Amino acid sequence: MKFGKLADISTVDFQLPQNHQQTESFLSNLSPSIGKPQLFVGCTGWSMKEWIGKIYPKGTKASDYLHFYSRQFNTIELNTTHYRIPTNAIIQKWKGAIPKDFQFCPKIPQSISHSRDLGLSGQSIELFCEAIQGLELNLGCCFMQLPPYFDYKRLGILEHFLQRFPSHIPLAIEIRHESWFSDAHALQSFFQLLERLRFSSVITDVAGRRDVLHQGITSTTAMIRFVGNNLLPSDYSRIDEWIIRLDEWFKKGLRKVYFFPHEPDNILAPDLSLYLVTKVQEQLPYVEVRGPQFLQEKPPQLSLF
Repeated sequence: MKFGKLADISTVDFQLPQNHQQTESFLSNLSPSIGKPQLFVGCTGWSMKEWIGKIYPKGTKASDYLHFYSRQFNTIELNTTHYRIPTNAIIQKWKGAIPKDFQFCPKIPQSISHSRDLGLSGQSIELFCEAIQGLELNLGCCFMQLPPYFDYKRLGILEHFLQRFPSHIPLAIEIRHESWFSDAHALQSFFQLLERLRFSSVITDVAGRRDVLHQGITSTTAMIRFVGNNLLPSDYSRIDEWIIRLDEWFKKGLRKVYFFPHEPDNILAPDLSLYLVTKVQEQLPYVEVRGPQFLQEKPPQLSLF
């Protein structure tokens, strides 16, 4: 993830900002929840040969990566759907490799998110939704990453898109253009639109764009994309802060969070995921979560001679 990356983070204030007023308003109106809130933690792909011996057993074939990935994590930021709509055969193959509690979070195809009208003039929206509904109970929350040039003036286009998108399919929206954050009315209008139509916001925690860390909650589901920096100490202290914030939100009625740790080249993402899940299990025992358990390779046998 290159958006908001910085070569030098020494002067970055990584402290989490206060909740946006939208969050306070939304959470205050929630009814008491029943059952455990859920935290889903995952990476941005499973095709990582560097994980063999760490979270994939030695000798694992590429065709079996998803099988082992889905037993280490309970969700994935599914970026492959950004480039092509999966066929039913691919959907069924994915479903056949995973446990029942695993959830995919498909990224909206760029043919929609990066088109002038968000796909409203064609049938891409319907084709995508028809395809991913094949995931059935393994469908988590889709997300649309609006391009950097999609500014506040295009709010009306976004509204038309959301009105056309099936309301029964969970969806979170990520905004990036500075105009959404430089005007308090613009950001509030975005949040109000999502809350009214019952869609979620994407909260992005990245060094070079602290404005996208808007802390706005618009539904009982939230998506957090966390961009680390090669496991520097600040990565861990930031996670510690997030656990405190998640505790607050869950106790106020938030039901479900999808949390995706990013690290350079994705290689170290399992390490940060393990830290997050371990801390949540220790500090937030009322939350339903599961995460990676690194493989313990047997030590080599010592020769007697």
